[in-house]
Amino acid sequence: MEHRTRRECKFHEVECKLPNIRSSPASDHRPTEAQDILSYLGPWNPLGEKVSGKDTVWLLDNTAYRNAKTGKWEAEFVAAVFDQDTGVEVSTVVANVAEKVGLGKGDRAEATIQERLMPFMQTILPGRVVAVDFEDQDKLKLGPGGRNGISSDIRSVPEHKDGEIVESTALVPQGANGVLNMSTAYAEPEGWGVISDIDDSIKITQTSDPIGILKSTFVSTPTPITGMPELYTFIQRLIKPTSPFFYLSASPYNLYSFLKDFRNNFYPPGTIILRDASWMNLSGLLSNLTLGTQDYKVDRMTKINSWLPRRKMICVGDSTQSDPEAYGEIYRKHAGWIKLILIRKVTDIAAIGISEKNEPKRFQKAFEGVPSTLWHVFETPEECYQLVKDAVARG
Repeated sequence: MEHRTRRECKFHEVECKLPNIRSSPASDHRPTEAQDILSYLGPWNPLGEKVSGKDTVWLLDNTAYRNAKTGKWEAEFVAAVFDQDTGVEVSTVVANVAEKVGLGKGDRAEATIQERLMPFMQTILPGRVVAVDFEDQDKLKLGPGGRNGISSDIRSVPEHKDGEIVESTALVPQGANGVLNMSTAYAEPEGWGVISDIDDSIKITQTSDPIGILKSTFVSTPTPITGMPELYTFIQRLIKPTSPFFYLSASPYNLYSFLKDFRNNFYPPGTIILRDASWMNLSGLLSNLTLGTQDYKVDRMTKINSWLPRRKMICVGDSTQSDPEAYGEIYRKHAGWIKLILIRKVTDIAAIGISEKNEPKRFQKAFEGVPSTLWHVFETPEECYQLVKDAVARG
């Protein structure tokens, strides 16, 4: 289905015409050849470098959980480091994207395009080590980062109560910028939780249309699906205000800051999990959202299950991507973990093949082996309130 959608919607044609983003020749700030080779070692890189005043650093919000063997609190810390300089001709890339989405030269929206394009154009800095001040108590060392400039480290964290949120700050030299503050939400093993897709589930993205993706990502004001913020507020209040939320998207990490702002404006706090690919690759944005999404999401949900296997999960997705298939697979893989699956039937976009994606036989196949009381396809969020109430009552 993914390949057919891409073919019918001419994704490949659009991708081929997107600008090829390449950094300028190496400078003193960018990795040497030896450093570049060692970056293949990721966290085992013996020559990890500290963040400099010319770097951009992102710390991603996370969720702390109790280790199943030790009972001690720990969390996965994710950081990304890249160069403040782009190494590419920014105006040329902006003009290219503006032309793709139908804007004229000099359009005021070009300033928005440039701002949102920057994380795709800044040079990746592998092998960087990020120091973090956790709650003004512990000093954590994250990294060195891998080939994509991203590090992922499991670190022990101090004791806290369920639902508490602890703030951390990147310890960087003057001049460094980025998302330098992060939040860690503590989640005990028992209780409820929510796993939510983002694109076309809670945010308008138009994932079935390559030009629509470019417009919604680089031009338009991020817009929630009508009624979904209210539904999520209701769910949060019903299951417990401190229950963990996980926002699982096929979007690349380049969009973390953009999506974090969107989440902060409309939805409950939670851990945003994105694909660690497509840095300095605009066509990668389109391919990430349309290829291999089921395997990717099942893999990430399996990780969440390893953290919180006894939580009762509510999953929310939509019909434009492989959310039904991914949720059906994870239900069968971890029986009893998922207590409710809600799939938004997308009918408000004129996309090729959307009618086929909304056919009942697709959902029946995706949810084979899942009790009919546990999965529902809805068109308006109002349909979900009683479904959530019933699931919590059963839970």
